[in-house]
Amino acid sequence: MGAGVRSTTRPRDCPGYPRLWTASTVSDFGSYITALALSLLLVKTLNASAAEVGLVNAARWVSYLLFGLLVGVFVDRRRRLPLLVATDIGSAVLLGVIPVLAAVGGLSVPVVIALMVPFGLLSLVNDAASMSFLPRLVPPPALETANVQLQQSASAAQTAGPLVGGGLVAWLGPPLTIVVDAVSYLFSGLLLATIRVVEPPPSSSPRRRVFVELREGVAWVYRHPMLRPMALSTHGWFLFNSMLLTVFAPFAVRVAGVSSFGLGVAYAGAGLGGVVGTAVSARAGRLIGPGRTVVLAQALFPVAFTLIVLAPHGGPAVVLVTAGLSVFGFAVGLGSPIEQTYRQAVTPDRLQGRMVATIRSFNWGMNAIGGPVGGVLADTIGYRRTLWIGTAGVAAMAVWLGCSRFRRITLADMVPAPSPSGGEVSRPTGP
Repeated sequence: MGAGVRSTTRPRDCPGYPRLWTASTVSDFGSYITALALSLLLVKTLNASAAEVGLVNAARWVSYLLFGLLVGVFVDRRRRLPLLVATDIGSAVLLGVIPVLAAVGGLSVPVVIALMVPFGLLSLVNDAASMSFLPRLVPPPALETANVQLQQSASAAQTAGPLVGGGLVAWLGPPLTIVVDAVSYLFSGLLLATIRVVEPPPSSSPRRRVFVELREGVAWVYRHPMLRPMALSTHGWFLFNSMLLTVFAPFAVRVAGVSSFGLGVAYAGAGLGGVVGTAVSARAGRLIGPGRTVVLAQALFPVAFTLIVLAPHGGPAVVLVTAGLSVFGFAVGLGSPIEQTYRQAVTPDRLQGRMVATIRSFNWGMNAIGGPVGGVLADTIGYRRTLWIGTAGVAAMAVWLGCSRFRRITLADMVPAPSPSGGEVSRPTGP
């Protein structure tokens, strides 16, 4: 990047960022369409039990738990843009298999589980590469704005995607609707392939022992005075949240009596809430501090799920379910851009991939545990009781984060400190 680009606060001035933003937005739209289509495919088409839904969710995320730390080392040893292109195209191929198998009568819950395992591994590599690629594409002054814009696009996709998905499911059925996501991944991969960016060579020698590099990334996250409490509380949040989201769709359809269209409206409410949340995220960070803003966002999650648990059967249910998911989306939009920007700001470039993979491997890996546990509990003690357990869990994580030193981070902690040579170095923050 030239000097002017390095100092800009507008991500759109950075060559390649508009294409990255477009690719991410299109892929997000496809993903939210598939989120609804896959839920309805399991619950209605394949008549899956709550435990089977949990197993599908576990298959989607088990790679994060098993291989997340290794993938962090893998990503930091390679240029990140080619990884983004390859994983997007590979994901398109895997999703395209679902409608083909459905057409020939070969689709079942075990088959979906088998497809979700490699799909989850590709997603893991893509996540680690994308979050660590962004700081290479935009300069530090534009990083928070770029994260907000990407989150806003995701929230917009979350708003419109389920509504479009509900219409497509009614018209085409769940399997063919998933084709839309496959096409979006293909488009994303091909568009990313046109970005021209000079990435620095990997900082570590391939001859270095993998365990040494893996330990370095883990130590950075869990010895950092602010990343540690944020990471640990987030791991717990993902555990309980995965229980809640596993049970949510079967609860909404079978207990609350929400229709397919009503479910699409509820998911759209989450997206709309996310749009509002991202719109006020930066302002809230300036008013009450970024740390307290993230804590506030965490405190809203138990409120959101309480509204959902209280939904009765029948007409009013869709109102409470939609309201709950709207609060959920608002909380995600409010806190996520700040969390992502802070992690990127305090982490050196050579550790970006390992930092992302370390946090996300345990975050998303919790889905491989919480999903099956939530499904088994729902089949054993009932949907509402399981939802109450999950709601209590996310409330406990909010209290934990609120009592930690993370709440004290300031706006000054969100910008990398310049090194004497003009580069960037990271530093632990806090008292």
